[in-house]
Amino acid sequence: MIKITRARHGEASTIELWFSDDTSGTYDMAPILERDTVLTRPLRDPAYFSSFYLELGALAWPNGLEFSPAALHAALLESGRLLTLPRLAHGG
Repeated sequence: MIKITRARHGEASTIELWFSDDTSGTYDMAPILERDTVLTRPLRDPAYFSSFYLELGALAWPNGLEFSPAALHAALLESGRLLTLPRLAHGG
């Protein structure tokens, strides 16, 4: 089961995501911000947008909006924006 292990606000409407399978990518939330729904409208405020947090490995906001880590991972993979992180060598 894929989880988001770290998230950081990038430029404008992007969020940099790191996943439990040693992959990462920058997800552009612009299409989400264009939706006019009760849950997405608050994200248009930059301060609110950056108030996201991780909840059980999912990307979440205080108003209850949540994005599945598997769906974000799949979208990044499909778009060619999912990168594999190098593993650190462990000395023995």
